[in-house]
Amino acid sequence: MLVKSIHTAATLASSFAAPKNLDINDAASIRSVASTLAYGTMSLYSGNVTNTEETIAIFPAPVYWWEAGAAWGSMLDYAHYTGDSSYNDVITQALLSQVGPAFDFMVPRHFGDEGNDDQVFWSFGILAAAERNFPQPNVNIPPWLDMAANIWNSMVVRWNTTSCGGGLAWQIFASNPNGMSYKNSVSNGGFFQLSARLARDTGNNTYYEWAQKVWDWSVEVGFIDPNFNVYDGADSTNDCTKVNPLSFSYSQGIYLYGAAVLYNHTDGNKTWRDRTNGLLKAANSYFSPYENATNIMFEHACETVGTCNTDMLSFKAYLSRFMWATTQMMPSTLTDVQTLLNVSAVAAGKACSGGVNGTVCGQKWYTGRYDNNPGLGQQLGALEVVHGLLVQEATPPLKAGGIKHVTGDTAGNPVQTTTPSPTASPTPTRRSTNDAGGLGPAWFLTIAGLLAGLFWKWA
Repeated sequence: MLVKSIHTAATLASSFAAPKNLDINDAASIRSVASTLAYGTMSLYSGNVTNTEETIAIFPAPVYWWEAGAAWGSMLDYAHYTGDSSYNDVITQALLSQVGPAFDFMVPRHFGDEGNDDQVFWSFGILAAAERNFPQPNVNIPPWLDMAANIWNSMVVRWNTTSCGGGLAWQIFASNPNGMSYKNSVSNGGFFQLSARLARDTGNNTYYEWAQKVWDWSVEVGFIDPNFNVYDGADSTNDCTKVNPLSFSYSQGIYLYGAAVLYNHTDGNKTWRDRTNGLLKAANSYFSPYENATNIMFEHACETVGTCNTDMLSFKAYLSRFMWATTQMMPSTLTDVQTLLNVSAVAAGKACSGGVNGTVCGQKWYTGRYDNNPGLGQQLGALEVVHGLLVQEATPPLKAGGIKHVTGDTAGNPVQTTTPSPTASPTPTRRSTNDAGGLGPAWFLTIAGLLAGLFWKWA
């Protein structure tokens, strides 16, 4: 069945629209182009065919584990925005294959390259599944929302006040070089967004308190400046007194959507409204690289000088994802977001004109053509900015009271719908001993996972 989804998509390939012909005013055109881009993305994946533990959910090198998690989040978005369930079996298999022994996406096989930012990117996909009541058919694995809470529990205990007044380090394991002394915005912004979404998804106020805590710390340490620009991070060996001035689009998007979620969660709180607007305005720095490329997105730290690495090539996907998602949490942002992303979507389509079929995506959207630089990140960027054009037709993310544990087939035909996933488990509480609060019943699973990880490292 998992292979069938790809084969079914392949038979439809001839009817897909060329991205360069995208008409942003025609929903049918958007869906057809998105279908082309999704097919191109999935053509880079063969884990459901090889079907081994080493290959399921993973894209070939040089793509790291974190970007695979990001890709499944993109495919969840594709299914939700377009209504195309062709890949749902593959998505479900991929997500459930990486849950880890404690169901918190701490995966021993990937401890060598799993940092806090990597884990949180998988959490974005898990949250998206929960917030859309995406079926979770494996009765031996907890509901999506419970696994998101497990991820949060495993992360909160890493909040470290011994330097910089708090914050999460980039890495989790000391065996990963350099990362234990660097506190970065993507890890902390990811924890901020995870906390914000869990607050909305569960109604548990401790998640909201932690979201506020992480935001305040991010401002105090200088990761977010007074104009809402988000910078990359700082070294804890000098107590984070010197912030790295590099900035990347995905960090801006991560904080943006977290703030928008909290605006929605607080029923229009002015503080979160202003923060969301500020972050969105600051995101303008990732658009209009040249006078003849107005409102076209680019990665300003590396794209115009040709220094983007594999990770950076995918960052535009996540800014696109979170800008479109922000419009559902805070509708007043729609006009500003459309001004930027409508133009970017058309430009991305023109950049996806390579390969034998004229549908392979390149990196630079502002060139008006394919730039001979293909890859997974390039596919994801175009996919997210294009299918997001349908965001206003899509059901907004569900919240506490609406999120249920749906079991059944992955084409979306429920077999059993239980009561809402238990939002009181875990129930975070303050822990004054390390200022890390937030351990509920899932704490036992987290400890089990950590012990398993230690055993794996020492074996």
